[in-house]
Amino acid sequence: MSYALPIGKSPLFTAFFLSRPNRFLVRCEDNRRGVIQAFLPNPGRLSELFFPGVRLYVLDHSEDAGTRATNYTVVAVERDGAPVMLHTHWCNEMAAKLLADHAVPELEQVRVLRREVKMGRSRFDFLLEDEHGEIFLEVKSCTLFGNGVAMFPDAVTERGRRHLLELAELAESGKRCRVLFVVQTDRARFFMPDYHTDIAFAQTMLEVRDRVRFMALPVSWSPKLRYKPGTSLLTIPWEYIRRESEDRGAYLVVLKLPESSRIPVGGLGTLVFKAGYYVYVGSAMRGLAARIARHRRRRKRMHWHIDYLRAAANVVDVLPIRASDRQECILADDLGALMPRTSPGFGCGDCRCESHLFFSRENPLEQPAFHLWLQGWRMRRPE
Repeated sequence: MSYALPIGKSPLFTAFFLSRPNRFLVRCEDNRRGVIQAFLPNPGRLSELFFPGVRLYVLDHSEDAGTRATNYTVVAVERDGAPVMLHTHWCNEMAAKLLADHAVPELEQVRVLRREVKMGRSRFDFLLEDEHGEIFLEVKSCTLFGNGVAMFPDAVTERGRRHLLELAELAESGKRCRVLFVVQTDRARFFMPDYHTDIAFAQTMLEVRDRVRFMALPVSWSPKLRYKPGTSLLTIPWEYIRRESEDRGAYLVVLKLPESSRIPVGGLGTLVFKAGYYVYVGSAMRGLAARIARHRRRRKRMHWHIDYLRAAANVVDVLPIRASDRQECILADDLGALMPRTSPGFGCGDCRCESHLFFSRENPLEQPAFHLWLQGWRMRRPE
């Protein structure tokens, strides 16, 4: 059985993504309406989904003009030929329908007692009941996936981490508590917390897993925005997560140099750097978070080659790739197949690599090929 989204009477059309001025607004274009601005009910980064020209599914609220900040709402984005639902508020509506139809594995026998249930300082999505008593359920929408792996969250979520701790506290009083991740694709086999992006969330999941039951349900989507739940939950590889969710691994520093410059770089002498984007590959097998924070700071004592370039360039992003094994040189070799190395000897004084610095005229974070490459490293299938 498949289900439709709770769209209501608002007409649905497709448009093409142009830009995202802020977390809750996108600019897009279709042939009839031209360039429009649409509300995006999802504050996640979504950087692996939004590229110029990608197809969006948009609701038209023109009949309600004057009651909204914009006349349009983005509800989904196309990836690999299938929609990915973005509307975070509708995820709970989907879950409510699936629970009512007994379509969620392990929760086939429950009934919904209440929604938005307040308990102490907390508010949880559902209070359920089965023959054994009550169950508190929190629902999260997962849009980050690749290489057969789904991960949550795609941005740091202190609120989400707090929900886990509050559920664990509730469980200690004898209540049964669960978290359901609705994974917006049927192309994943494994689910993991995104320990690269939010290590605190991942470590909290590990900390409370003996008190809170975690579930990940895949959902397939049709081009007409109908969804169908999977018949089994995704595997959560706990031991793999425990091994990899540590403050260590490799990282990528993405920099933008506004104009061509001659920059002294320690023992390498003065080097010429073209205007554009640079990606530096480094590693820290201890204290990765502190290393990343250091790279973000412009003022510091010059120590590594990257410090000299960082003093002249702006940080676009720093992307950790946490792992229990040292990957820096392998990562650099692999990135060399995607973009050219530059500045021989840069960042590789203790290895035999040609360079750990790479150049791109365009922002790599806006290139689908770069995100696909990054997912291959961040979303490694459990061994």
